[in-house]
Amino acid sequence: MEFNMEWYRVFYWTAKLGSLTKAAEKLHITQPAISHTLKQLESGLGGQLFFRTARGVTLTAEGELLLQHVEQAFKAIDSGEKKIAEMHNLEYGEINIGASDSLCKHYLLPYLESFHMQYPGIRVRVTNRTTPETISLLKEGRIDFGILNLPAADKSIEIRKSSPLQDCLVGGPAYASLAQSPFELTSLQQYPLLLLEPGGSTRAYLDHYAAAHHIRLTPEFELGSLDLLVQFAQRGFGLTFIVREYVKEELADGRLIEIPLTPRIPERSIGIATLKGVPLSAASKSFLQCLP
Repeated sequence: MEFNMEWYRVFYWTAKLGSLTKAAEKLHITQPAISHTLKQLESGLGGQLFFRTARGVTLTAEGELLLQHVEQAFKAIDSGEKKIAEMHNLEYGEINIGASDSLCKHYLLPYLESFHMQYPGIRVRVTNRTTPETISLLKEGRIDFGILNLPAADKSIEIRKSSPLQDCLVGGPAYASLAQSPFELTSLQQYPLLLLEPGGSTRAYLDHYAAAHHIRLTPEFELGSLDLLVQFAQRGFGLTFIVREYVKEELADGRLIEIPLTPRIPERSIGIATLKGVPLSAASKSFLQCLP
């Protein structure tokens, strides 16, 4: 026999109120409906749950045992409903984000700070990976959404463009003379070059840009992060490509010098990636609405 959750609701309130009439009033159904439901439950369980008294009904030993478990079940359901309400109200929940170190530092951090101040009960986890690795994490269901360096594409994800990025060529003060006139891309082969290690979308984008102009980028140093590129460039190890928005302070105070590269590197964008057909939690939806 299939048991209906409503049967247990009728049983619970009859047991708690000790009266078929009061249970019927509480549940807004008729007393005969209460009696019929209890008979179905007793028949299915194979034993009597109540016996009548002058004042109403009293639980049998079997009924007492069942009530203990039904109470626990209803408390668990009530707790679950409250947790869901808290999640919808952003009082509770978790967000799992995938993004590179540079995107965390230069793009995500101020939005995370503002969101955390507004919703301190939401736990945020950020997994630092390259764009290709972030896409893999998203497809595996290990993150809710990813912040990517575009271009990037995968048939199983949806990507929304966010803030623009402009890559530029920079060097330390020792290379300031190169900023006096347009710098041909072909001349880059005459100077030491610093690049990110292969495997990330930024390196692939720059390699593609150079190849489109029949140039192969041959670095003297391959480093693991943009911050290291900046540090090495400032100390005169060579020229490097960097996102202009990430080094505004260094360019303003002269620690880095922008060299007017020609042809100019095409503008790209930051992308926000979600998995197609997979609904986001209330917390993730709310945070994504904060992003431009």
